[in-house]
Amino acid sequence: MTNLLNKIFPLSKKKKQKLSSFDNLKNEKYTSILFSAIEKYSEISELRYVGGCIRKILNKETVEDIDFAVNLKPKECIEALKNFNIKYYETGIEHGTITAIIENNKFEITSLRKDIITDGRHAKVQFSDNWFEDASRRDFTVNSIYADINGNLYDPFNGRKDLELGKIEFIGDVEKRIKEDYLRILRYIRFFINYSKLEHSKKVKKIIKKNISGILKISSERLLDEFKKIIKSKGFLKLFNDPFGEEIIRLIFPQFKNFEYFKKLNNFAKKELSNVDHIFLISLMIIDNSDNVDYFLYKFNISKVNKKRILFLKEFYKEKIDKNSFSESNLWKLLYYNGKQSLQDLLYFEIFKSKNENKKLINLLFFFKDKEAPIFPIKAKNLIEKYNISEGKLLGIKLKQIEEKWINNDFKVSEKEVAQIIKN
Repeated sequence: MTNLLNKIFPLSKKKKQKLSSFDNLKNEKYTSILFSAIEKYSEISELRYVGGCIRKILNKETVEDIDFAVNLKPKECIEALKNFNIKYYETGIEHGTITAIIENNKFEITSLRKDIITDGRHAKVQFSDNWFEDASRRDFTVNSIYADINGNLYDPFNGRKDLELGKIEFIGDVEKRIKEDYLRILRYIRFFINYSKLEHSKKVKKIIKKNISGILKISSERLLDEFKKIIKSKGFLKLFNDPFGEEIIRLIFPQFKNFEYFKKLNNFAKKELSNVDHIFLISLMIIDNSDNVDYFLYKFNISKVNKKRILFLKEFYKEKIDKNSFSESNLWKLLYYNGKQSLQDLLYFEIFKSKNENKKLINLLFFFKDKEAPIFPIKAKNLIEKYNISEGKLLGIKLKQIEEKWINNDFKVSEKEVAQIIKN
């Protein structure tokens, strides 16, 4: 019946909601190419914007990622892209997702689908051509809004109205939705702190707490990826004024202990929140005097580069901090030994921990912003040629002694000092 109604009352007949952002998207070259590729494939093929990009346009937010839904099966979608010479790769074709690439821009296109089997973390899906079926399997009403190229909405669960009211409403039975994918507990917290204007429903709170153990079914990678979205969202700090949201985050991530820092951020730290990444903010949450960092790194698989950043901060704060720790001279040494990222992380770490704005540290942060690590000017071949030193252990020792002299003398060393070191 629903499918029949969709054919009788196509999207173009539904209530129009035209905003400048939809007009801007329409005028983008890649948008018109994608819509043309799909809609010229057959008489009934159709492409629509879906999810986050629509929610952000309606909420007057900046649109960063654009996702699409299509009433074609994945292989048909690929064929439609090929007809227009659009590059693509199969992101998750078993779940119906193809990534189209136009002028280095990537767009996920997902076939309409319905869930056949769910186990709390994965779903076996069946592809469909029914927009209502696809909307029915989504988590929240504000995520089940579709739009055509002109911005005409298809909104079967009144997600636009819920967005206006600041209401985060599950589609259908709350517990069933959560049990289909327990990650929706975290997603609920993210959407609540970013869009809700109301209090948590007692029913939703009860069901989430009842099912919180289901989080154990979710991989650490998915959990951390979702928390990254929470951290980088505009409503992140609201989490720390939401006792229920904070409680759920602590239950899911017991390693995140230092929430007090975020409840009393100084004004400079608040302004800089968008300029620091999730690894830095996680560092701020987990570094203490215990083995908490080691536990976090054991449980969550992060890159070697990011692991190194966290461990640098951990080791720095294991040592006694004194007045020289953040002197300009010592920071130059840190820049040389540990690199710019570590130095920046350290200055931000100390600034974010402080209840008040620390002008000295803020000035140092800006001072080192355009500075690069000094380069040791003396090479082994210089010593071999000038002082007739043979390659070997002695050469390495002398080179190291010269480097230490150079570092401790504000990265300067004279020929006379080099000669003296070689002689001794």
